[in-house]
Amino acid sequence: MPKAAGSERDPLTNSILGAAIEVHRHLGPGLLESIYDACLAWELRARDIRIERQVPVPVMYKGLQVPLAYRLDLVVEQSVIVEVKAVERLHPLVDAQVLTYLRLMGMRTALILNFNVGLLRDGVRRLVL
Repeated sequence: MPKAAGSERDPLTNSILGAAIEVHRHLGPGLLESIYDACLAWELRARDIRIERQVPVPVMYKGLQVPLAYRLDLVVEQSVIVEVKAVERLHPLVDAQVLTYLRLMGMRTALILNFNVGLLRDGVRRLVL
């Protein structure tokens, strides 16, 4: 059963959160998602953490592969999906979408990071399948 995981902490997601906090500390809220995405990618690479950006999500329907249906903002160390947002508030649909990404990618853990908040900890959701 999927859950918002505040109960499950691991070193990799803690490292990702540390990098995100650093980005937020320097930039603050109010910028475009693409800026936070690029800066978070830079910060993670600077910490020797492997990332992939704009990773295609394979969607299959009855044998039909739907090309370029979705792209993940970041995949960290081939195990954590990071969805970057810069919105007034996170809509519950975002959780459902990211949980679907986890299932489609065969992964277990995701972070949703909303940088449009005063304190980044108020914009973090950790999801685990």
